[in-house]
Amino acid sequence: MKVILLQDVKSVGKKNEIVDVSDSYARNMLIKKKLGVEATTQALNDLKLRNQHADKLAAENLEAAKKLAEDLKDKKVEVKIKAGEGGRTFGSVSTKEIAESAKKQLGLELDKKKMQLPEPIKALGFYDVPVKLHPQVTAALKVHVIEG
Repeated sequence: MKVILLQDVKSVGKKNEIVDVSDSYARNMLIKKKLGVEATTQALNDLKLRNQHADKLAAENLEAAKKLAEDLKDKKVEVKIKAGEGGRTFGSVSTKEIAESAKKQLGLELDKKKMQLPEPIKALGFYDVPVKLHPQVTAALKVHVIEG
């Protein structure tokens, strides 16, 4: 019997896959526990529409991420940090502080977990911080660390 899986099922298949299983397994396990539905023409059409909608949403998200990356290219965020003699800083600038500054100065909600700092910023100056906006889109945010 052909079944459309509604959830991932271990050793059977992933969500939205059409799998061929025995009739008893389909009726007694998959359909009964609402892990899948029988692959009728109506169910196949519904699956096709769901997949088209998901593809459309993914394309829209990719376009939005590309647009945001273009906007970030021209913008700069200033972060203040206490500094002593010779420009030596007390502490470091983390992604949390950069995200807060971006929200205050630019009005952008950037997730601190998506900023990829190889190591915390411990000196004054200009830095390019990579921000992963989408699995396929990474933007560089210019950060200016100043004494404050």
